Amino acid sequence: MPVIALIVIGAAAGFLATRLMRIEADIPTTMLIGIVGALVGGFLLRALITVSGWLSGFVGAVLGALLVIWIWQTYVRR
Repeated sequence: MPVIALIVIGAAAGFLATRLMRIEADIPTTMLIGIVGALVGGFLLRALITVSGWLSGFVGAVLGALLVIWIWQTYVRR
């Protein structure tokens, strides 16, 4: 999946991930979390599993965004 698609999916994934983790963040932070999570999750998902399609990219983006939120809450936001 191209990087541009991961960024677009990441914005939606960031919104979903912040709601699932029940954190309040402003729009730029939510988008940044989603984009970073999409990049991390998309590349990890592609490296670990050879599944193609938009749905797998979205799942990877949400999982990556959840990972980024968890790391942010655990180590950065003390």
